Amino acid sequence: MQTLCVRRLWGSGQVSRLVKGTNINRSAGRLQHTKVMEDDKPWALISGASEPGFVENLTPITKHFQILCYKDFLQNPQLHGPKIQAMLVWDNIPPTDPSTLQLLPSLKVVANGGVGIDHLDVPYISSLGVKVTNTPGVVSNATADMAMGLLLASARKIVQCHQISVDPKTTNHKPQCLMGVEVTGSTMGIIGMGHIGCKIAQRGKGFDMKILYHNRNRRSVEDEQAVGATYCEKMDDLLKESDFVVLAVNLSPETTGLIGHSVELNLMKPTTTLVNISRGRVVDQEALVKALQSGTILAAALDVTYPEPLPRDHPLLGLPNVLITPHVGTDTLSTCRKIVQRMVENAVAVLKGHSIPNEVKPK
Repeated sequence: MQTLCVRRLWGSGQVSRLVKGTNINRSAGRLQHTKVMEDDKPWALISGASEPGFVENLTPITKHFQILCYKDFLQNPQLHGPKIQAMLVWDNIPPTDPSTLQLLPSLKVVANGGVGIDHLDVPYISSLGVKVTNTPGVVSNATADMAMGLLLASARKIVQCHQISVDPKTTNHKPQCLMGVEVTGSTMGIIGMGHIGCKIAQRGKGFDMKILYHNRNRRSVEDEQAVGATYCEKMDDLLKESDFVVLAVNLSPETTGLIGHSVELNLMKPTTTLVNISRGRVVDQEALVKALQSGTILAAALDVTYPEPLPRDHPLLGLPNVLITPHVGTDTLSTCRKIVQRMVENAVAVLKGHSIPNEVKPK
């Protein structure tokens, strides 16, 4: 079963090279010893197949676990379920709904890849005696890069510039509609000044931007000085002054619909661009459509929507002042490797009874 999972993840050619690389001609005694060591490893249920990020990251998993792909698990859950002690969740797969968890009586840990855990019912999972972990920190740089990339692409209309440049019908090489917005020296307002928010502020500082932030708790003076950020106790004050509003909050009942039309969008300047790299439900999308259509705000650059992907007839997809990417904020090879490594570290710590690096406890 493990070979089947490896084959699906790497492809038959890569599996062949893997087998050759392990010296298939080793002695029978050595092979028997290796099999015993493999049998001693706990079983982990993973997303499997073609999930981005897992393709070249089996090594840290197989070092500590025997692995079972979710698709293979579904073929006979009654057989496989009782041996699974760890679930490594990548892009919400394997699912953690009650019907799945009830099939895993030996489960000890759900190790989530990424920071956001809004797709996990942490109180319910914890009630089963199962630990929940996530991977903060390792995703911050890539996500901050994405926020800045969206901001720049929207401000300077980079996608539109590319489309016009490659369009065979283009005759006017520099139409007036490509006039962009100056980023250097503008004001960036960051809502959610956690680790990712601070990394975004660092990048804004590199563009000589004025940095404002609103957070549940004010950062230390040292943190503020490091990125040149000014605290806004009231979010309304940040919204009124910012040229770019960047959302970097976790999704919670308090942040769901945080940006809506009746107050928040109306407070923004008509020259403001909204950048969202947090979660789609932080923004009232119907209100956002109206604000973009009416000129209440200038533009929106979104790496997240609700749902994902949007229905193909959703009005956001047809607006010229909207830039959307498919929730790829953490999708770099380096970051994916770090995420997988951290997932494994968390899961191993739980199973060995060690201090858990990134435990998520129910509130």
